[in-house]
Amino acid sequence: MRVTRLLPAAVAVLALAGCGSGGDTKAVPPAATGSLESLAAEVKCTPNMQTDADDIRQAICRNGDGRFILATFATDRGQREWINDAKDYGGYYLVGRKWVAVGDDGVVKALRGTLGGDVEIGTNHAAHAGHGG
Repeated sequence: MRVTRLLPAAVAVLALAGCGSGGDTKAVPPAATGSLESLAAEVKCTPNMQTDADDIRQAICRNGDGRFILATFATDRGQREWINDAKDYGGYYLVGRKWVAVGDDGVVKALRGTLGGDVEIGTNHAAHAGHGG
């Protein structure tokens, strides 16, 4: 299965996400590990499964912090390919070992306080909108 086929759900969440602001000064715990269900339980969401395949499991989640995509991967390479493709759509990515959470800046910062991980930011194409060709 080609990983890019799974991006529409992530893009939908990003379309709903607003712009974030401010810095995060909270202590970050070590990155969580586990299944999609165990990660979802840690952040108090019931995952709405969108993809349940051998190489990727992807769900839409909602908790008190907002709506986000939670995905787990069978391999590090599959995860990195998915993130690299998805980052073209902008947004904020909380990245752990073989998992990623995608949402707006505030949601990702809140999730990071529980799940740990590293924040990656997608390409902001809005900055290029004023350029003519």
